[in-house]
Formats: sequence, structure tokens, C-alpha cells
Amino acid sequence: MSVALACAEGEWPHEGWPEPDDPYVERALRLDPPYRELREQGAVDVVVLRCEEPATAFPVLLKAMGAVSVPVIVVSPRRDTETVVEVFRGGAGYLVEGDYCTCMLASAVMAATVGHTYLSPIACAALREGAQRVSREGAGGVSVAGVAMERLRSLLSPRERQIMELLSTGLGAQEIGLRLTLSEKTVRNNLSNIYAKLDARGSTDAVLRWLGATPAVRT
Repeated sequence: MSVALACAEGEWPHEGWPEPDDPYVERALRLDPPYRELREQGAVDVVVLRCEEPATAFPVLLKAMGAVSVPVIVVSPRRDTETVVEVFRGGAGYLVEGDYCTCMLASAVMAATVGHTYLSPIACAALREGAQRVSREGAGGVSVAGVAMERLRSLLSPRERQIMELLSTGLGAQEIGLRLTLSEKTVRNNLSNIYAKLDARGSTDAVLRWLGATPAVRT
């Protein structure tokens, strides 16, 4: 596969990744803002954006991509809930610097090619903190949003809740199946049912709803 390494500031921080003999990455393009090469260099399979401020750098990348629809993984030192939620809501994976190794980066890139939005542990914790914050707001420590989120979760069966808990920690269907001793097909069937019940467009939308990081009901 072909990977674009887009750096908003400075150089790509992992000189040893991808290695020249990487069995999966055939080509790695290093791009600087405003990333016009994304349309000039031909198709890529994944874009990895390294930036200090995702709130400004991510929109620049998306504008440069235009109609090019490929998965994006954001790498940043920012770990606050608001930043992680906005990037995740934009459909990108998120790795917090210092919270991953190159092996995890490789896994994130591979997962992105099959439609899995990857989060490093701190990024997952940030989303969960956002969900907990929502549930603590309002009179008596219970917010309208928190009640709506719990009502949404009650739509799922116990098995579906197990699957959503694992999905929200960054696991894909295959890994979830191994954890729960289920076939990957069974997990995917459950996920299809979950998406329908949560009125979610896919795994990213479902996780955001599950964690209370997006409105429970579309308007």
C-alpha cells in the first residue's frame, strides 16, 4: 500500500518507519503544507497527519484532499477531549504522541485500510472522559444528554453492549471476535444491528454515540 506522511510542522518524527523492506508499505510520500501533492502524486491508501494543532492543521489537509477519499490518522501531542472528539468526529483516527510505538502506528495504518478508525489509549480515555463529563452535567449530576445516552445504550442487548465496549477501545471486528470467542462474521452481523439501533452511519458514528461524544438523536 501507499502511505502519505503529511507533516504540518518540522520533519516526520519516525525516521525508521516505514522501513525500506516493510512488507505492507510499498511507497511512503512525505508531504509539507498545503499538501497539493496529494492530488498530483496519484492515489494513496492512507494519510498520516503529524501536527501540533489538529484544529487548524486537519481542516487544511481535508481541503487539500478535496474529493480524494482516503482514511486519515492524526498524530499530535494534544490530548484534550475537545480536540480528540473533533478529529474523531471528522472521521480520522488519533494517536497521541508518547502513547504509541511504531508497531501501533503500523497497526493503525493497516486498520485504516479496512475502514477501522484507530485510537491510541489516551485518545480513547479522552473520549470516555467526555462521556463522563456529559453524564455529570446538569441538575442533580444528571444531564439531559446523559439521560439520552443511557436511553440509547438501553436499546442494545447485553452482547451488543459488550461489542460496543470493545469497539470503543479501538478494537476491530476480528479482535473483538477473539476476545468474545465469536466468529468475525457474527461480530459484523451484530455491528450491523447496532448501527441500525443507534441510527449510526458506521463504526465512528456508533462509537461517538456510545461514548456520548455526539448528539444521540440526529436533527
